[in-house]
Amino acid sequence: MNIPLANLPGYFTPLAPALPFMSQTSSSSTDARPRQTASASPALASQPAKVAVALGLVYVVWGSTYLAIRVAIESVPPLLMAGARFLLAGVLLVAYARWKQRAPWPTARQWRDAAIVGACLLLVGNGGVTLGERFIPSGLAAMLVATVPMFMALFGWWSGQSPRLRTVHFLALLVGFAGVCLLVRPATPAAHVPPALTPRALSTGSVLVLLAAVVWAAGSLYAKRADRPASAVLNVGAQMLCGGALLVLAAALHGEPADFHLAAVTARSAWAYLYLVLVGALVGFSAYVWVLGAASPTLVGTYAFVNPGVAVFLGWALAGETVTGATLLGMAIILASVALIVLFPARSPQTRLSNALHLQRNPHPRSPV
Repeated sequence: MNIPLANLPGYFTPLAPALPFMSQTSSSSTDARPRQTASASPALASQPAKVAVALGLVYVVWGSTYLAIRVAIESVPPLLMAGARFLLAGVLLVAYARWKQRAPWPTARQWRDAAIVGACLLLVGNGGVTLGERFIPSGLAAMLVATVPMFMALFGWWSGQSPRLRTVHFLALLVGFAGVCLLVRPATPAAHVPPALTPRALSTGSVLVLLAAVVWAAGSLYAKRADRPASAVLNVGAQMLCGGALLVLAAALHGEPADFHLAAVTARSAWAYLYLVLVGALVGFSAYVWVLGAASPTLVGTYAFVNPGVAVFLGWALAGETVTGATLLGMAIILASVALIVLFPARSPQTRLSNALHLQRNPHPRSPV
């Protein structure tokens, strides 16, 4: 892929603390209010514009990181690059929260929960996909990652963090997955298939990516109920510090530092790395963590459907990749699945109970005329 270096700096946006939805107080801090239940999603009801902005950033920013990561790892080992990326972003956020917001240092329990979330989302989620793509084509990896919304919806229902799914939601999840399959199918030519795609390599890579999707979904739901600092910025920074440190440790165990040479890092990789830190991590990950506490798991999980479409579009716009009719049809199907989830929200248990009580009091409602 060839990406014009002059275009990369133009994608830089303000740091996460300046985003409209990143207030000083966490939207779901355990110090500020009770833990969220299946019926509670106050930010979605009272701040729909902020939820839309945050989710839109996750859609666009994380879709753009597919291309940026590919450029960054041209001259930097993948796990080491990911660990350094989140470590630097975590240091910047924690420093901002401590110096600018005067936020108190996280408690031992908050650090523990930040380490759990960081391990699930960054070490296993991010690292698992990175390692899995060494064995299987990127298109197959994208299809497996597209199972995240399904796992988030099911885990959210089982854990009581979201209402029971309606039939239309199951339909939307299946339609979205089909759209991703159609979207990535033409983007997996033989050139992108690992040379040794044996049955063992196929099973190994698939298990790694699918495990990453499961753990990412579970970690995302855990993050909704984790003990967090009152500062949303400090909360995200702590998760990045812990996850980044674990990724660097994994890179060291994998022997990647021996393959890294600073003098060999190209300008392309350096610009891409800065983009991943300033935009992909500070903006994208911060938006994701915030919207987790503001919207249903089913809605948040739709990012895994939309991101491949954004990646394909940017690959066409910046790297000269081919976009076919099947690609456009896949994008349309994905957008339709997201629209179904947004237009037909799940009803809370309280709403269903209220409707049932109303029917008991009025078993034979009179006609208004």
